[in-house]
Order: sequence, then C-alpha cells, then structure tokens
Amino acid sequence: MLADIPAGAENPLSFALSRRDQNVTQMVAEAIKHKQVMLAYQPVMQSRAPDKVAFYEGLIRVLDATGRVIPASDFMNTIENTELGRQLDTLALGMGLRALHENPDLRLSINMSARSIGYRQWNRTLDRWLSRNGMIAERLILEITESSAMTVPELVVDFMDRLQIEGICFALDDFGAGYTALSYFKDFYFDVLKIDGQFIQGIATDPDNQALTAALVSIARHFDMLTVAEFVENKQDAETLIELGLDCLQGYYFGAATTRPYWLGNAAAKSAV
Repeated sequence: MLADIPAGAENPLSFALSRRDQNVTQMVAEAIKHKQVMLAYQPVMQSRAPDKVAFYEGLIRVLDATGRVIPASDFMNTIENTELGRQLDTLALGMGLRALHENPDLRLSINMSARSIGYRQWNRTLDRWLSRNGMIAERLILEITESSAMTVPELVVDFMDRLQIEGICFALDDFGAGYTALSYFKDFYFDVLKIDGQFIQGIATDPDNQALTAALVSIARHFDMLTVAEFVENKQDAETLIELGLDCLQGYYFGAATTRPYWLGNAAAKSAV
C-alpha cells in the first residue's frame, strides 16, 4: 500500500512512468539524431466513391534501436511539448513537402502541433519548399488536433489566416476528443473536420454516436467544412457513415498506413506499420 512507502521515497508507479518517459524520450532523440524517421501514408477515401482516394495522411514514424517501426501513438504524448516534438513536426513537414514536390498528383495532410507555429526551423522548411514549388501549397493540408488548437486559439487563427491565402488547407483533427467551444468555429475557419474515432468505432450499432456524429456533420456543413470519419474499421460502420453524410472515410477498412506508397514505385511491397 502507498501508506507503507517511507517518507521521501518515490511512488513505484510514478517511478515506473518516469523511467518509461525517459526511455521514450531517449528513443526519439536517437532516432532524430541518426535520421531514423519516416512517414507512413494512409488513404482517406471519398464516401461517394469509396474506391477513390481524396487525399493521404502522412503519419510520423521512428525506428527504435532494433529497427522496429514505432507509431506516433507510442511516443507523441511524451514528447509533444518538448523540443523533440518541434523537431519531429519539422521533419514530418519536410518529408511531406518533398513527397508533394516529387508527385504532382498527390494531395497530402501532415500533422503539426500548434506549438510549432512559432518554431523557426518549421517555418523555414515551409518557406523553402513553397519558394521552390508554388504548386505545393494547394495540395497541402495541415492537421492540428483539437486539444493543441485550444492551447493558443488566437495564434492558430492568425496562423491559418496567413497560410490559407497561400492556398494551404487546415484540418481540425480528433474533433470531439476535447472540449472546443463551438463559438470558436466563427473564428477558426478550418477547411476539414476530422471526427474523433470514439464516435466512429461501432457506430452502426450505437444510436447515441449516430446522433452525435449527425450533429457534428450538421455543424461542419454550416461552416462549409469537409468531414472525415477516423478509425473506420468495418463495412457496417462505413455504410452507416455514408448514410449520415460524411464526406470522407479513413481507417483500416480501406487501408492501413504504409511506408511504401504506390508513388515510391513498389506497390507490391505495401506493408502496414
């Protein structure tokens, strides 16, 4: 029992969590140092033509010391508020912009934290690629999570205003996971609304989530935002979401993220990571 821990001794759970976070931080730092970072690409499908891709999402991955591909969900919460988080955002942006430059038919979304808005290297990377290829902007979507956007809403609004003039689109990611004041929709003008997976998984048999998702779709339509359902994992959920009027669907039912997308010239080697 915790009451039996001597005064001044560290809680075993806190110690374990601290060690875990240290290990995660070290793993990410080593991956960045040795350039063991990549993007995995997941298709986002058109609901009216589920065999056609609307765009791809580029998801950051790192390699650990054994060569395993580690998804962002295993490390992002630990490093998001640190310098490593800014470095990963910059690397993801650079890789995504290079893919857009090399593939004129590609439309791609890249995740970023609102904390990277003022990060000099991130902005330099964006400016350098836009100067090199002015056609990239109209095919780039920047995804900002709801929780991140709410940390500095005024800064996000100004940032979006400046870059939307360049043709860049913005997506509000994981919508519904946090507590966004709906009044912010008047100011934000996001182009895309990605509905959090907690409302999507199992929606075919969940009337409550059907009602909530329908309400979110209605809000998005009012503000002229494209809607995307995340974590679509089976046919029944996909059909329900199409009936509810979602514009796009994303999830394992349509395709897992892959580090070997077709434009790298080896479609047969696609592998989920």
